[in-house]
Amino acid sequence: ALRSLRRSPILTSMMVLAIGLGIGASMTMITVLHVMSDDPLPEKSGVLYYPTLDPRPLDDANRDSDTSGARSGRDASIDNFTYVDAMALLHARRAPRQAVMAGGGVLVQSTDENRPLSPAFEAARYTTADFFKMFDVPMRSGQSWNADDDQARARVAVISPELAQRVFGQTPAVGQTLRINGQLFTVIGVTRHWAPQPTFYQDVDSGRPYGKPDQVFLPLLTAVDLDLGVSGTSCWGNENLVGKARRTSGTCSWAQFWVELDTSAQVADYRRYLQGYAQSQHAAGRFARPATSKLYPMMAWLDRADWVPGDLRLQLALAVAFLGVSLLNIVALLLAKFLRRSGEISVRRALGARRRDIFLQLGAESLLIGLFGGALGLALAQLGLWSVRRRPDAYAALAHMDPA
Repeated sequence: ALRSLRRSPILTSMMVLAIGLGIGASMTMITVLHVMSDDPLPEKSGVLYYPTLDPRPLDDANRDSDTSGARSGRDASIDNFTYVDAMALLHARRAPRQAVMAGGGVLVQSTDENRPLSPAFEAARYTTADFFKMFDVPMRSGQSWNADDDQARARVAVISPELAQRVFGQTPAVGQTLRINGQLFTVIGVTRHWAPQPTFYQDVDSGRPYGKPDQVFLPLLTAVDLDLGVSGTSCWGNENLVGKARRTSGTCSWAQFWVELDTSAQVADYRRYLQGYAQSQHAAGRFARPATSKLYPMMAWLDRADWVPGDLRLQLALAVAFLGVSLLNIVALLLAKFLRRSGEISVRRALGARRRDIFLQLGAESLLIGLFGGALGLALAQLGLWSVRRRPDAYAALAHMDPA
């Protein structure tokens, strides 16, 4: 087989190059889509659920919104919860674990005069105590806050190891003080590096599902009391209210709500409870629309979020189509090459070669071309992924090939 391939070096090189280019292009795009659509929390995704309610008025055409980057055809008021509904579901405690949360940005400053640090805006997550255990957030030192801290509006914070290193250096961060948006907070815990991709628990219209993780975690009720800004707010009615008063009035949706349900019975019970709650709010006049509720498993919720850009799917389709065309051309070239050798094959058959022997020889030539092309393709895929990582997109840094 090797001698036969060496007799036609140009044709062999063309076939190897065609396979390599096809595999390189398709594997590059397959890898990017794989890392973008992979399960971000495989050990817990099967028990995590996202409920939804529909608090919108019958006519919300004039609804104002400060949501940036919302996709056409989506309504953030359905994806997110109002403060009133989120607190009602939280206090009902119908799930073993549950957490209300919202994202925002905070200005972080050091209070240590010996270690001056320029103020910097950091991605923050305002949430409730179950967040850390429900999502298995690993702690490097200290601990997270508890439900009593939530109710007490405690000025405590859990921070990322990157922020701890930047602010405190080698000094232990637990017990230190941070100035956040001008208010003093005590650091009670430092997480290990924790960056699920995509950041599944955030507002689906936040515009940053990939890339840098949250750096600061604060109690939700503390953030509400201090009127810290949140992303993805959609409001209707109560135009005379502003700031905290409007955000907590029940006519602004901005919070995310996750629950952990361990068994199918718990899932069924929670669905019934959620629908019952929606019906009670409709009967009370809070929900103008007919009672509607849904409970999405985590991966179904990510499918609904549709965070994978459409142009990537198009590029994948084009790359796979290019690979298919390359393979068809190679099949035609191999067929022509083998047919030209019919005289050689006839002589070998006359000398006693079996049909199986001929098949194995020609198959070995095809196998070698495929192996050489595959090796070249993987090298080109690594080069393609390197070029993707040079792009400014948030997901670009994730473009690394793994065994899968």
